[in-house]
Amino acid sequence: MTKSKISRRTFINTTAIAGIGLAIVPHFNILKSKPKMYHTIIGHGDFKYKVHKSWGDLDRAVTPVKNCHEMVMDSKGRLIMVGDNTKNNILIYDKSGKLLDSWGIRYKGGHGLSLWNDGSEDFLFICDAKGESLIKTTTDGRELMLIEHPSQYGAYEKKDAFKPTESAIGPNGDIYIADGYGSNYILQFTKDGEFIRKIGSGRGTEKDQFQTAHGVCIDYRGDGEPTLLITSRAANCFKRFTLDGTYIEQIEVPGAFVCRPVIHDKNLYAGVCWSSDIDYVEGDQSTHPFKTSPKSGFVTILDEKGKVVSNPGGTKPKYKKGKLQRMVQDQPIFRHCHDVCIDNDENLYVCQWNANKAYPIKLERV
Repeated sequence: MTKSKISRRTFINTTAIAGIGLAIVPHFNILKSKPKMYHTIIGHGDFKYKVHKSWGDLDRAVTPVKNCHEMVMDSKGRLIMVGDNTKNNILIYDKSGKLLDSWGIRYKGGHGLSLWNDGSEDFLFICDAKGESLIKTTTDGRELMLIEHPSQYGAYEKKDAFKPTESAIGPNGDIYIADGYGSNYILQFTKDGEFIRKIGSGRGTEKDQFQTAHGVCIDYRGDGEPTLLITSRAANCFKRFTLDGTYIEQIEVPGAFVCRPVIHDKNLYAGVCWSSDIDYVEGDQSTHPFKTSPKSGFVTILDEKGKVVSNPGGTKPKYKKGKLQRMVQDQPIFRHCHDVCIDNDENLYVCQWNANKAYPIKLERV
């Protein structure tokens, strides 16, 4: 890893961390959980799954959760999840559902989790929406870099809201931060935390604007240059940009309030936080889909051409004259799917928000 100069936003040793109140958290393990399987098969076409509802269940007295926000798989095949319970923001599972490790005591808004390998080591990037920061850490919890409110880098005014929800790391190590609950820009930084640019034109309905820029990822599919895929959740779509911020296209997913895009092999996966049979009108709370379709949600899967091929837990994707029809929850298996992680066997692990403190669910590919 390239060492960066220590500053107010970049620090790489334990002494510096302790000096500003950052901490390395003691670890602990518990016994393996005992997953149970639903007999119902969900999904469509070639993407069907058995549901292991209790795969990630743990002892709530020892390892509680509030919202299970996002999950990634590291180079060792471990499944790492971020949540917003400050007794254990990070949970690390093996594929059987056994808890291997847990840490994190200060991320009150632990929301986004991305993994990047520099060629020799895995690193985590945690978005703390309430803490107004992105934190780079080792997989065992040592904090290496802190990116705080964009006003410190000349990107925002102090009064501008900053509540980061997701990050993605470019091929050269550049950091892209989705300010999904704040001012709805994508902020690009170098790997050492130096600000480069804002991407997009903030909140709105124009092609380069976002209605909740909830997620971002790097799309390496195809023969051309990699691109950014960015969620515009309340507009039921993903938007594609070049890595330097030029708008390319929009991928519609009508009815589906999608969280971050996740690329695995040739396909795009996303948790659908809720679905709605009406259109959301910005500013009109009476039409908010959470009010009309609470406790809904499913997983959606798109192929490399942007066509929806399966909706585990949702209605079968239908196209009329080449246009995708509205998609909604079909089976009450999930409640506000917030993220999906895919392992090497193409099993899925689903994190849920506002789901009665539910632990992650495993979907076994059949």
